Amino acid sequence: MTQEHTALTVALEQLKIAAEKLQLDPGIHAICNIGVFNGYRVQHWDVMGPFKGGLRYHPNVTLDEITALAMWMTWKCAVIGLPYGGAKGGIACNPKTMSKGELERLTRRYVSLIFEYLGPHRDVPAPDVYTDAQTMAWIMDTYSQLKGYSVPESVTGKPIEIGGSEGRVCATSLGVAFCAREAAKILNLKLKNATVAVQGYGNVGYNAASIMHNMGCKIIAVSDSTGGIYCSNGINPHDVRVHKTKTGSVINHKDCANITNEELLQTECDILIPAALENQIRKDNADKIKAKIVAEGANGPTTPEADKALYEKDVCLIPDILANSGGVTVSYFEWVQNLTREHWTLEEVNRKLETKIIKAFNDVQKLSKKEESDMRTAALMLGVGRVAHALKTLGLWP
Repeated sequence: MTQEHTALTVALEQLKIAAEKLQLDPGIHAICNIGVFNGYRVQHWDVMGPFKGGLRYHPNVTLDEITALAMWMTWKCAVIGLPYGGAKGGIACNPKTMSKGELERLTRRYVSLIFEYLGPHRDVPAPDVYTDAQTMAWIMDTYSQLKGYSVPESVTGKPIEIGGSEGRVCATSLGVAFCAREAAKILNLKLKNATVAVQGYGNVGYNAASIMHNMGCKIIAVSDSTGGIYCSNGINPHDVRVHKTKTGSVINHKDCANITNEELLQTECDILIPAALENQIRKDNADKIKAKIVAEGANGPTTPEADKALYEKDVCLIPDILANSGGVTVSYFEWVQNLTREHWTLEEVNRKLETKIIKAFNDVQKLSKKEESDMRTAALMLGVGRVAHALKTLGLWP
């Protein structure tokens, strides 16, 4: 059946005809013309504690993708030592074409449909791709309205005014920077003027670039979904963000050469931070990666074949389940603060985050050295091993 004659398009056309004949108020017509979206929430394992994971809005969301992300979240929480199991959610939609009101209604409907599977001791959502603090506020309010009282600990990544944590916006990026810094120490690489390329200029990419810039690094290339820019003399991350806000893209920034995302990955640099989407470093381009350190800000940016190729090239790859665990770590801090009705200072949050990240990095590095393996294999051994031990200890019942 052609797209022009699917059951849904026929039904919508019939509704339009009837609305015109009845001279329906446009608002009433809009209510009748309800869009249908596929939404998912995958809960992987809760043997370590309540399920924890982000909610993403993206046109290409699939059940397979959400399942993989939920599994990675289980290992990530175990590696960093958080009392959580892994979960992930997603709605297949294009938020760029939707109004704020439509996004709010979509979010509240989603929560109402899976309400029984959520809760501060069962499953705690958080922001992800194209969701933010406002989305989390809607989730908290919907859940609280259904419970009949305020439950700020039901979701993390909220605005500070309603129980959010200091430092949450930059947490993932700060964790990436801490990991890159520790890897640089091992390689005897000085961060002062170390060159950095960042793929992806959303929250994680921009803040990672800014933090590395403040550490003394030279940001020489950044990109977003439309393309990238390169400048050997260095780029000011804040100026690029202002430019992107005005133009909608990082390209055509002054004194910079436009490059493709593929060219950014192949940039000769000390540190590469892939902070976009999955499968960016693959078997066909791994041999062209020139960075000494790859710190994964995104989830799953490197394929298994590329992992092997980079390891054989002596590239220090810090895997996603370690490198980008700062976000879920501060989400855990927010959850704890909400449960105890406390509010920690930014300094306290960042100090606790640094302590956890450094310990996890050292745990993975130590195991990697012992097993003579790449860091991803070591991180997976650590995370899967801890979950498996918990499963064996608790047993299965009934």
